[in-house]
Formats: sequence, structure tokens, C-alpha cells
Amino acid sequence: MSGPNGDLIMPVEAGAEDEDDSFGEAEYAAINSMLDQINSCLDQLEEKNDDLHARLQELLESNRQTRLEFQQEFGEAPSDASP
Repeated sequence: MSGPNGDLIMPVEAGAEDEDDSFGEAEYAAINSMLDQINSCLDQLEEKNDDLHARLQELLESNRQTRLEFQQEFGEAPSDASP
């Protein structure tokens, strides 16, 4: 099985764990909860990033249109009309 970075995850045998290094159910639940919160935050950041990207694309297109209108109004040849 591979992890999120493509690293191989080796299953741990039941007898191979040290008693000092073993986690209880509460620790796993806490880690799971933290990972869920991180995932939620990353989803929100991704949504905001997508929204900003879309808004910047709209602004860029609006600026192109405005520049073309000014160039046509003042009789100048468009210098870069392509996207």
C-alpha cells in the first residue's frame, strides 16, 4: 500500500511494536481529528485559491477589453489583442 507521497507503507506486525512506542485508541482518534481539521483547512484554501484565480482571470479579461476600447477610441493599432 502507498502513502500520500507515494511512499510504501509497511504493515506492522502485532508483536513487532515496542510497548513504549505504541499508540492507544485515544491517540489515533486525536491524530485522525487533527488530520480531518487540516484536510478541511486545505479544502477551504483550495476553494479560495480557485475563487481568486477566477476573479483574476475576469479582471485580466476586463483590462484587455478596456485597453482595446481605448486603443480603438484613440485610433491606435492594438499592440497585443490576443490572450
